[in-house]
Amino acid sequence: MSPSASGSPVVLAVIPARGGSKGVPAKNLATVGGVPLVVRAVRECLAARGVTHTVVSTDDEAIAEAARGAGAEVVRRPAGIAGDTATSEAAVLHAMDVHAERHGRAAEAVLLVQCTSPFLTREDVEGVAAAVAGGADSALTVAPFHGFVWRDGGDGAAGGHGVNHDKAYRPRRQDRPQDLLETGAAYAMRAVGFREAGHRFFGRTEPVRTDPARVLEVDDPHDLARARALAPLLDGGTDGRPGALPARDDVDAVVLDFDGTQTDDRVYVDSDGRETVAVHRGDGLGIAALRRAGLPLLILSTEENPVVAARARKLRIPVLHGVDRKDLALKQWCEEQGIAPERVLYVGNDVNDLPCFGLVGWPVAVASAHDVVRGAARAVTSTPGGAGAIREIASWILGKELS
Repeated sequence: MSPSASGSPVVLAVIPARGGSKGVPAKNLATVGGVPLVVRAVRECLAARGVTHTVVSTDDEAIAEAARGAGAEVVRRPAGIAGDTATSEAAVLHAMDVHAERHGRAAEAVLLVQCTSPFLTREDVEGVAAAVAGGADSALTVAPFHGFVWRDGGDGAAGGHGVNHDKAYRPRRQDRPQDLLETGAAYAMRAVGFREAGHRFFGRTEPVRTDPARVLEVDDPHDLARARALAPLLDGGTDGRPGALPARDDVDAVVLDFDGTQTDDRVYVDSDGRETVAVHRGDGLGIAALRRAGLPLLILSTEENPVVAARARKLRIPVLHGVDRKDLALKQWCEEQGIAPERVLYVGNDVNDLPCFGLVGWPVAVASAHDVVRGAARAVTSTPGGAGAIREIASWILGKELS
């Protein structure tokens, strides 16, 4: 693929994201690691070298809003190619036409990137784009596969038969040819050849190997549950930081739940019915360090007890407590502060924090959080709530141990 007369080649990444889904309702907005699937895909495409434009093709306004917020262009998909029987190829061809009309220039290469592969990486996107740039006509992500594939007899025949092996002979792995499993995550095509063929595989098709541990496609609720459970392990990326821990450049504000996050979730009641809680001095040190670093901070709690406001005064940070809908309060606070929600780190521990997890880019659970909350988090502390978890998070962000 050579540059056109007007400059470098246009490499267009198209992310198809319909609003309708029978297996998982609103699937493309479902969160994994606290981030909607469509946003996860957009972020990896925008970060990939060699990709010049990223668009999301959708018929759904909520998906369009999420895509724009993540930095992608949006192509509104017409109803004729938005139904259950519509192909991804049709969506890509339509997006190519719209993009060319908007920008006055056609793409030389086009990528099809599936947001239903939650553990897609920028390296996957770069790999298929580089394969086409290097001479392939089409490319796809694959993972090494060592399984023995079987198929039912069919047409009423009893028993099954081996597909990629002779069932009478069981060779060792090292004696078998290398099989490759299509991951479904990313594809790349020369634009002209794709238009002529009408499908994603034509000419010389180059397999681009990826990490088998990251292969997962979300088609039903069980897949989504697995993805959420795996996210704390797989979201570390390639930057060398374990567990996708946030750094200062990743975060513009920190919002903290109170009970179970800054406390151990217990309440002490005296003989007069007065309630008190225990907090950790290390958390106060961490919050002070974040405040000195210039990060906006907020305590957000449903708890009505004045102890929440008293603790906020002690820490010298604003507080909203006695709030029924924490997600709505968080969204309004972000708008008032001029802070993008995807740049907010929110720390929680219980199920009433999940709506806030769905709003922010950095949902963080304390180690003692509910299982469902830990599964939805992008990062989990090693320290329980009320035992210095906020101090631990502050050390992540500031990149140093606090003393």
